Formats: sequence, C-alpha cells, structure tokens
Amino acid sequence: MEAAVEKQRVREEILAKGGFLPPEEIKERFDSNCITPGTEFMDNLAKCLRYYIADRLNNDPGWKNLTHDELADSLPSAEGEFIFLRLNVLREYLERELTMASLPFTFDVERSIDDWVFMCFFVGNDFLPHLPSLEIREGAIDRLVNIYKNVVHKTGGYLTESGYVNLQRVQMIMLAVGEVEDSIFKKRKDDEDSFRRRQKEKRKRMKRDQPAFTPGGILTPHALGSRNSPGCQVANNPRQAAYEMRMQNNSSPSVSPNVSFSSDGSPSPLGGIKRKADDSDSEPEPEDNVRLWEAGWKQRYYKNKFDVDAADEKFRRKVVQSYVEGLCWVLRYYYQGCASWKWYYPFHYAPFASDFEGIADMPSDFEKGTKPFKPLEQLMGVFPAASGNFLPPSWRKLMSDPDSSIIDFYPEDFAIDLNGKKYAWQGVALLPFVDERRLRAALEEVYPDLTPEETRRNSLGGDVLFVGKHHPLHDFISELYQTGSTEPVDVPPELCHGIQGKFSLDEEAVLPDHINFKDPQFAEDYIFKAVMLPGARKPAAVLKPSDWEKSSNGRQWKPQLGFNRDRRPVHLDQAAFRTLGHVMPRGSGTGVYSNAAPPPATYQGSLYRPLLRGQAQIPKLMSNMRPQDSWRGPPPLFQQQRFDRATPEKEGNTRCHHPQEDTVGIKLS
Repeated sequence: MEAAVEKQRVREEILAKGGFLPPEEIKERFDSNCITPGTEFMDNLAKCLRYYIADRLNNDPGWKNLTHDELADSLPSAEGEFIFLRLNVLREYLERELTMASLPFTFDVERSIDDWVFMCFFVGNDFLPHLPSLEIREGAIDRLVNIYKNVVHKTGGYLTESGYVNLQRVQMIMLAVGEVEDSIFKKRKDDEDSFRRRQKEKRKRMKRDQPAFTPGGILTPHALGSRNSPGCQVANNPRQAAYEMRMQNNSSPSVSPNVSFSSDGSPSPLGGIKRKADDSDSEPEPEDNVRLWEAGWKQRYYKNKFDVDAADEKFRRKVVQSYVEGLCWVLRYYYQGCASWKWYYPFHYAPFASDFEGIADMPSDFEKGTKPFKPLEQLMGVFPAASGNFLPPSWRKLMSDPDSSIIDFYPEDFAIDLNGKKYAWQGVALLPFVDERRLRAALEEVYPDLTPEETRRNSLGGDVLFVGKHHPLHDFISELYQTGSTEPVDVPPELCHGIQGKFSLDEEAVLPDHINFKDPQFAEDYIFKAVMLPGARKPAAVLKPSDWEKSSNGRQWKPQLGFNRDRRPVHLDQAAFRTLGHVMPRGSGTGVYSNAAPPPATYQGSLYRPLLRGQAQIPKLMSNMRPQDSWRGPPPLFQQQRFDRATPEKEGNTRCHHPQEDTVGIKLS
C-alpha cells in the first residue's frame, strides 16, 4: 500500500514538472470461470495431462509398478485417491446413532444410512435450497435424526430403497418437522439476539479496557526481542526504515502541539470530535421483512419470496411438488444415475415442512431419453456475459447484443436477497432461469460458425485409461495397436483386477500405449441394488467408547468401576512421588519395586491391563511398615509365593513376568 502511494506521488510530481510518462499497462485479470469443461483452457489442460501421464509411464521409474491410472476428460488424474473423509469411521458413527430396537420390521443398517443420506437433502445441496426451518449450523441434521427415530416406528419401513423414495413415509417425517417449525423460528431469533448482545458487550468491554494513550512510531512499546520491535526492524531492513522516515516527513512535516495520538498512533485533535454514542457499539442488522418469529410468518414468506398469497393453495402445491420432484431426482442421481437431463427446480426458495401434506399422491416420474448439454452449450447456460471471451465470437454476441433473443438470460445487474443473512455471498442471487428450448433455438443459428477445432471441443468425450509397459494389459493393448482395429473390444477382467468395460483405440494418442475406455452399459430401466456387494470386506472397527460417549457434565468418557458412577480415580500426591523417588535409584532403570507384579486390573491412559494368570492379589499395606524404612531385597509387601505353570519358583524368590502378548489395547490409527 505504501509503495503504491509513493509510486503515485512520484508520477504526479513528474507530470507537474511537465514530464512525460507512458500509459500504465492494464494487467489482464485471470478469470476463474475458464476452469469449466468446454473452454480452451481446459482443453489444453487435458492435453497436457495426457502427455504428462504417458511420458511418466514410459520414462519415470517411480511409475513403474502403478496398477493403472484413469483420467476423466477435463478432470485431474486419480481424483479418487485424495481422501478427505474416512467413510468407514463415518459408517461406525452412523451405525451407532441409527441403531434402533423394537422396530416392527427388520433393522438394516444399510437402509438406515440410505435414509440418513436422503434426510440430509432437506438442509440443502447443489440442486435444492434448504427448508426455511432447517439450518445445518443450528443442528438440523441432529433434529431430523431424532424425529426419524421417533417416527420410524409408525412408518412401517424405511424411507428409501435403492434410490427410490416412499413419499407416504416422508410425509410423516416432514409433518413432524412442521409441528415444531414455529418454535424453531422463535429460538433462532432468541439465539441471534443473544449473540448480538454478547458481541455488543464485548465491543464495549474492549473499548473500556483500551489504554487512553498509546504512543506511536518508535515510541510504540514492543516485547523485547520481537520481530516487530523498531530496533530489530531498523537492523534488519535499514532501507525500509529510511523509506518510512521519508514518507513521514513528506506527509506530516510538523505536528501541532495541540495534537494527541490515538491508539493506532495517528494524530488527532486534543479536543476530540463529536460522534454518536453508539457509533461503534452497534452493527446494522440485515433487513428481514419476513420475520419468521412473529405470527403470520407463512403469509409474509410467500408474499415476499414468491409474490403470491399464502392462501393460494394451487401455487403452494406446485412449489411443494417441484421440491418433491427434486428430492426424488437427487436421490435417483446418487444411487441410479441421472434420471433426466432436463429437470431443474424452478424456484429460488423452498416451501415449509408443514406444506408437505398430501405428497404421497404426487408423481415422481421423469422424462426418459434426454441428453446432456454439449460443452459449449453448457457454457452458454452457466457463464455471465463478462466471461463470454471463452466462447466463439458469434456465440458470445448472443450474450451482449440487445437484439439477441436470449439477452434476458444475461443481466448485468441483478438483486441479491440476503434472506436473513449478513453477507452478500450468503444471500440468494435472483438470476433468471435458462429456458433450454429457447437456448437451443438461438444456438441453431450460430452452430455453422464453429471451426473444426471448436466442433471437436464441443463434443462429449469419454474416459482415457493409461497403462504402463510393465502392466499385464500392456501386451493386450499392443496387439490392438498392431491390428489397427477401431471396433471396441471387451476388457479382460482377469488382467486388470476385475475392471470391466470396453477398449477402443485413441486416434489422438501421443504415445501408442493409452486407449479409450468405456464403462459397462446397462438398460435404461436397470436398477442398481443399494446393498453391500458380495465379497466386500468391512474394515476393522477403529472407534472405542471414548469416541462417542460423554458423561453428563461434558467430561471425557471413563470406564465405570463397580456400581458407583462417580468413583474418583486414584492418583498419587507429592508425598507418594517422593516415596517412589526414595526407593527407586536414579539412572539404574530398576529399583526395589522392579520385581513387583502389576496390580490386578489397572487403567493406564486408554489401555486396559488385565490381571495376568498366576499373579496373586496384592494385600493391603502392613501397618508396621513405614515408607521411609529401608529394605534389603523385595519389601514385605511383595514377599509372597507366586505359582507359574511353566517354571516352579523357589521359596522366597519372585520372578518378574511382563508378557507383552497378554496386554490388550486399542490404538487409533
């Protein structure tokens, strides 16, 4: 910032003296929208990735024994190898949370997890807005799980099966949420008011505790030896120190004696300035015309968000039906694949949970035989006019030409509804929805303008499978290149760990060792069963009771000994440590207690050490013994006969027995 100010000052000084300066070079800003399939940037990136992988497989010894590497066009290689979440651990948590007893039907943890995935849709996803009463930061998922566990006894079964939704059972869950919507809105308002009140008190407290006078410049107090101390800065960077002194002289050659210094070191008049008492003690609250915490919230919501009357039952049912279709579409998309490439949710806001009445009879069928947008068509549907430079000239003209038939798809100014939030990025961008039929009709006129390269880039590509020369598939692929056949052939599953599909030659291959790969094709009405596949091996459990159980006062879980839940753990005080230090020689590694057997059952950290076979119980401390008394040999406390099945002991002797294999513990990996 200071360098920019100095640069501008020098420029103004040169111009004031009649000098000439070249015009400032306008730097091109990187538009991150280019990272979208179909752009020239992504096409070049895909080419570079293909060449990089092929080159490494042939020349890099570190890639010699790789099994295979699959590249989805315009996507980075081996994306699935980056693990952000340990799903097996999540499954353990869900299994414990969702397990229910005394169900009127057979409990299946897989079906319960599928229902949990479905319920998460109500708090929002990429295709649907969240319900007004369900905010994920307010514990909406926990609320849904509790309602689900209370209602599932009445539903007669699970909510979903292999990606298909039972709307009659979902209706029971939603109406149960609708019964508590009013209390949710009131609690949300109370929490927000409480948070603002605490923040206001915090600002007042910080202002009250702020020192009245803090000197600036070189007089500013700093911790000794810190990097921010003036002496350290001058010693480390004398040029910077000289520059700051010069800037200080240029900006303020003299300081009036009637000037004091504020807390940040800047000069201010001694008399001060007038301001409102609450100027810095309050923040503007976001405008909220709906006021969900007050009576009449449903009427105001539909009037403000949809511009219709809440009494319009037909419109409300249309919104609910569109949302129900979205729930079915998203679940089908996750479990079976895209049900229709034409479906979309045609509203910016979601209905209330109490509106999900009578949804059991709503249809959830989708148009079949639809096709996705081609890459350039997709760019026309997602790009603003400002990113039109990534499109062909005649295509981008449709975004900016006032006479374009689809100019209304690309507004330069649009409203953002904060929707009760504080920042614009949290709000709802009220952009118009793109009409697929109008878009395709407008593009038919500019399709002839595409160059051969743009036509290739506008085609839908497939996956590319790269195989090194040491892989078992190498010889099979080499024979395909030798024959030159372009017909797809079945992949030998025995050569590639059971992978099935079809191979075909890649006409654009840089090196003759990578080919096109196509997944197995199934009938359009084929249903993939959402079950644990045969032969699948569940990972070993990694959680222990301390990972999910907490005591009532929030402390970490601890095992219960006997019938007393509040039994305090035994600990050693300072006197006991002094006694141990007295009887155990320093530096020797062994002491007079080295032959002592461990207690019957002890907890050491998180490990449980059971009583070993052959160890006798330890009697109480003898009353005539003093800790400060010295012994020769083992103390009388441990002078007892031990019996071992393997080797008999002589009388008066004790053998140390620490079998590591008898110690059982759980360790988190």
